[in-house]
Amino acid sequence: MNEVKTPKKPMVYYYTLVLLALMLFNFFVMPAMVVNQVKEVDYSTFMDMTYQKQIGKVDVESNQIIFTNKDESQIYKTGLMNDPDLIPRLYENGAEFSGEIVQEMSPFASILMNVALLMLFIWLGQYMMKRMMNKAGGPNSMMFGMGKSNAKIYVQSTEGIKFSDVAGEDEAKENLAEIVEYLHTPDKYREIGASMPKGILLVGPPGTGKTMLAKAVAGEASVPFFSISGSEFVEMFVGMGASKVRDLFKQAKEKAPCIVFIDEIDAIGKKRDGQFGGNDEREQTLNQLLTEMDGFEDNTGVIILAATNRPESLDPALLRPGRFDRRVPVELPDLKGREEILKVHARKIKTTGMIDYNRIARMASGASGAELANIVNEAALRAVRDGRHAASQADLEESIEVVIAGYQKKNAILTDKEKLIVAYHEIGHALVAARQSNSAPVQKITIVPRTSGALGYTMQVEEGNHYLMSKEEIENKITTFTGGRAAEEVAFGSITTGASNDIEQATKLARAMITRYGMSKDFDMVAMETVSNQYLGGDASLACSAETQTLIDREVVALVKRQHEKAAQILMENRAKLDQLAYHLYEKETITGDEFMQILNDAQ
Repeated sequence: MNEVKTPKKPMVYYYTLVLLALMLFNFFVMPAMVVNQVKEVDYSTFMDMTYQKQIGKVDVESNQIIFTNKDESQIYKTGLMNDPDLIPRLYENGAEFSGEIVQEMSPFASILMNVALLMLFIWLGQYMMKRMMNKAGGPNSMMFGMGKSNAKIYVQSTEGIKFSDVAGEDEAKENLAEIVEYLHTPDKYREIGASMPKGILLVGPPGTGKTMLAKAVAGEASVPFFSISGSEFVEMFVGMGASKVRDLFKQAKEKAPCIVFIDEIDAIGKKRDGQFGGNDEREQTLNQLLTEMDGFEDNTGVIILAATNRPESLDPALLRPGRFDRRVPVELPDLKGREEILKVHARKIKTTGMIDYNRIARMASGASGAELANIVNEAALRAVRDGRHAASQADLEESIEVVIAGYQKKNAILTDKEKLIVAYHEIGHALVAARQSNSAPVQKITIVPRTSGALGYTMQVEEGNHYLMSKEEIENKITTFTGGRAAEEVAFGSITTGASNDIEQATKLARAMITRYGMSKDFDMVAMETVSNQYLGGDASLACSAETQTLIDREVVALVKRQHEKAAQILMENRAKLDQLAYHLYEKETITGDEFMQILNDAQ
């Protein structure tokens, strides 16, 4: 895609800047340049200056006396007193009588003059804008471009993004391929009476490729592509956002067939609550968008794509049939999708050729497309730092650890006792996981500190895709989380702060079992917790009474305590292996899953 250059600013833009500069000059610079400012003094000062023959010109008025000093560099004024000898005294001391002493304009008159100038400038600006609007062909010409859409316009090029450049989202591509076919052969659909959806909403977590999919549709269809963010519609002045919407769709109709892509549409498409004092500008913009979408005819050839990761916050009027008719989920990729995405991004860098992408994809479970692209880039950067010309399997595996736990902290030096405690802690996790069924195999164990704050970690990798978890599997996972603390208790008889993240994860899982998954005997299949923003981490909120919440807390504590005791029992039964593996890790600092299982399965 090649971006079309932004047109030059209209002449009214520069005229208005000149007028603004003149206004600023008049308000701030002119007052500072006035020299002859009137200074008010009392009558005694006036008398003293008279006797000292320091009076220059004098103008005696009905209610005040205006006079200057001898060199006329300063103007003074004072009140008029009952002084019969004033005139002779002034003559005797050399004062000159004059009615032409120039005074500074009064503050009130100065304000009036400034207001008049401002009104004149505004009138001139409106006059010039009207003339330019008439030349441009109507009222849609906007001053400063405030009512004009600033959407980026892309046209097709030989290097445009295609569906082949987007991997891991086969279902989404299949949905969008129909749009491409309609833009190529609309008659095929008209014959049967079918019409394409006016709007398609791409929904999914951040980094899954929603924007790239929209560009791929435009690239495959070889049509212009208008791209704009929802936040760009919202302006300070009421009505400007609605004007931008009108201008955007006017441009789109002129270039039809084309695609209009609105990223983060929830910025303008949030539900209207009907309360006063809200953002009227946003609501007007939304209303204009709804009107424009209803105004499309079936044969205009304009397709609207929008992306959001907060679909639950959108206004129902925006989602009704006839506007955004179709919702296309763009979810996190599965194992096969992650492997394909890694291969697509690996084509952009030099590799050794001996890379097991399936293994890397299994290690990167739960990663989005953007995170996988970052993993590949980190691998290339690591190869450059080491002075090599191609990235290897080890580079990709290390880059995954960088994304998960951060870079290795080379200056972090643990004491021997701390290092041994961390070794027991990590082996505790791995040993408990290995001695339970339905647990993911251990891939790697390390006690090298990382920049994320972790002093060590145990990496488990699922063999394949895992969509469901049974109650027993979740309980085993909680047991594994408590294995590190249990190992400290078994080996040293004391506990440390190193289990803080384990405690958090175990508690979160236990609470979800009871409040969301219906895995509690007391509450059965009753949902005690609701989750919002599922694509942005999931904000959970309890929907129950305070008494019920107390019961939930007790059950969560009891559940985690049972699994903690189970982990301690497993470690005590395998105490010899715990000591052997912990000291081996203490010496090596990092061991693989295969090395761990070999020692664990060896007969003593």
